[in-house]
Amino acid sequence: IEFAVERHTVSDEERPRTGVMMNVGDPDHAFALASLPNDGVGLARLEFIINNHIGIHPMALVRYPHLARPEDVREIERRIGEEDPRDYFVTRLAEGIGRIAAAFYPKPVIVRMSDFKSNEYARLIGGAEFEPNEENPMLGFRGASRYDDDRYREGFRLECTAMSRVREEMGLTNVKAMIPFCRTIEESQRVIDLMRSYGLRQGEDELEIYAMCELPANVVLADDFLKIFDGYSIGSNDLTQLALGLDRDSEMVAHLFDERNSAVERMIALAIEAAHRAGKKIGICGQAPSDYPEFARFLVERGITSISLNPDTVIQTTATILEAEAKLLSKDHARGRFQESDQLHILTVESDGRPALAVGSGDYVPQIIMGDSDGVLPLSAKPTLDGDS
Repeated sequence: IEFAVERHTVSDEERPRTGVMMNVGDPDHAFALASLPNDGVGLARLEFIINNHIGIHPMALVRYPHLARPEDVREIERRIGEEDPRDYFVTRLAEGIGRIAAAFYPKPVIVRMSDFKSNEYARLIGGAEFEPNEENPMLGFRGASRYDDDRYREGFRLECTAMSRVREEMGLTNVKAMIPFCRTIEESQRVIDLMRSYGLRQGEDELEIYAMCELPANVVLADDFLKIFDGYSIGSNDLTQLALGLDRDSEMVAHLFDERNSAVERMIALAIEAAHRAGKKIGICGQAPSDYPEFARFLVERGITSISLNPDTVIQTTATILEAEAKLLSKDHARGRFQESDQLHILTVESDGRPALAVGSGDYVPQIIMGDSDGVLPLSAKPTLDGDS
């Protein structure tokens, strides 16, 4: 069989300014993946752990043995034996999260709270009893709306308890939390309050709580959402579907699904700009940067904080990011000049005076470097160019 071998030499001295993180689901692969050059885990999925290491609907464990189907009771009894049903869930979920967090410690590991859709939850043991039959589960009972609902609130408590165990008992405080599918500001605040009551207090022991930016509402009201959350992670898959009004699982319109669509790119740019204004981190954990080098370059140019990739594309995409950053630093043209210091502060200014790009990390106010002028303005200030008043 003919094959080709491509070798990459990775140097710690050639790390990009943009964080390069990984999407990780299987805890059993975590230590092997941690050997790749990375800045942590941008998306740790609970769904894999729940599906493969637990297999039982959390609410079925909460209500056990008082379930409608005797066969579900028997199967749960066979699996958990004499173990407390709630602790069965918490222990196995904490073990999975802890393995990922330990593999990457002390780098940040952002754990997305469960994002099963109702049809996926229904396939777990005992799940059919607790899940609605929805016409379009992708737009239904999922994400933040589920956590603060009587039909799942106790299940969410188990998730939060597992997260607390990882952070407090295992000492893995590099674990951060992320909330998916936040539809409204009010709903988001309720979830934060609920997490606090379950032992996950934002800001305590460096606990950060992020939100997925995957709905048009998350872009339009980004300034308000970012007052509640510590940062955003763009979910480009759902954002593309909802921005373009299509179902990528439908063969009739699947060919229209493209994260590089100008409308999607504009929404992503707006979200990044909002994060810069708020001084908050913003990353992306969708599929697009792994698939399209030009999309990764677009994100770097817009000043995204981090890009979370599928592990098999980390080396290749890191090279793309380094190349894009080098081009940014080498440019010196009419729109502005770039300045590098101990932290990277970049802003390009379009001819009409609109800020087009800000890059940086850490707690600082991004600055506008105006052409050959010695003046430096905070990003919140509107630059005055010829023709502006």
